[in-house]
Amino acid sequence: MNIYQATITDLKGVSHLFNLYRIFYKQPSDYEDAESFISDRLKNEESVIFVAVHEGEYLGFTQLYPSFSSVSMKRTWILNDLYVQEEARKQGIAQALLDKAKLHAIQSNAKSLELQTAPHNTNAQKLYEKNGYQKDTSFLNYSLNLM
Repeated sequence: MNIYQATITDLKGVSHLFNLYRIFYKQPSDYEDAESFISDRLKNEESVIFVAVHEGEYLGFTQLYPSFSSVSMKRTWILNDLYVQEEARKQGIAQALLDKAKLHAIQSNAKSLELQTAPHNTNAQKLYEKNGYQKDTSFLNYSLNLM
């Protein structure tokens, strides 16, 4: 298995995984818009995407978005997406993607990696907690839905 930072040449494989990721989160399948979204992120360098590929098959991905902490005046990364195809789970792929994301954050001198997951996604919560991620009890999260 090879884990590396995706480029535009990986668009089809990443878009397929991204569409499956959205379906996992109860969104309708929309490969065309998924491909457009991923294409924009890659072309505009608005995110960093790591993929896990084995023998030409895209098995998983994680997508990081840059952000900053005003208080610490440091870069942070938002680990917004982590997905492994269902038939490829329990093989260490998610762990390898998390490791790659952490290495990228360290190499970019980031203060932290931040993430959110759905309350029902207990498998992901176990993985994150095993890797030292802690639930934030210092701040409340709010969201203003504009759509």
